[in-house]
Amino acid sequence: MKNYDILLFDLDGTLTDSAEGIMNCAEHALNVMGIAEPDRSRLLRFIGPPLVDSFMDFYGMSREDALKAVAAYRERYPVKGIFENRVYDGIPEALDMLKKGGKRLAVATSKPEVYAKRILEHFGLAEYFEVVTGAELSGKRNAKAEVIEECLKRLGNPDKETVLMIGDRKHDVEGAKLCGVKCAGVKFGYAEENELENAGAVCVFDTPVQLAGELLS
Repeated sequence: MKNYDILLFDLDGTLTDSAEGIMNCAEHALNVMGIAEPDRSRLLRFIGPPLVDSFMDFYGMSREDALKAVAAYRERYPVKGIFENRVYDGIPEALDMLKKGGKRLAVATSKPEVYAKRILEHFGLAEYFEVVTGAELSGKRNAKAEVIEECLKRLGNPDKETVLMIGDRKHDVEGAKLCGVKCAGVKFGYAEENELENAGAVCVFDTPVQLAGELLS
């Protein structure tokens, strides 16, 4: 494994298991839009990608309707969904190892930044991250590549060869590529079989402990 000085972490599916909250809020939004999803497992697709894109791609909504669905999603999310969530086993220990090992850590998530910060503070993870970057509630900085570019800017525009994105879905890999940054994947998130490898992840970690160990070796 090449030595990377700066590690950008995705949030949902990488640091925390946020399935329950995201699925419940997506179901609420679909109900508001008059759509019934009989197969609840299909709501797992909402974990990771930008919400507007998900409603358009998965349910054929126009952009106008997708924005209405996002508004309905966000009616529930800050009240209940945000903490229907848990930190993956081993993540606090892995972050502690990486931080003590001299790595600079940041979060780059498609989730609205205001929510990401609340989640990290709630679960005691905020102390590990130099920078937390997410989308804006207005819809600005929605794409993963835009989030990564802003995160790099806040980190002082480091040499991209020293940066590694870490995420659990193909859009993390694709967004990193657009920014000229390598991306590693994690198997404990929500990627489908071979999704990360096919997208071009430089490696895929099975556990947080393995992640920390290999990045420090």
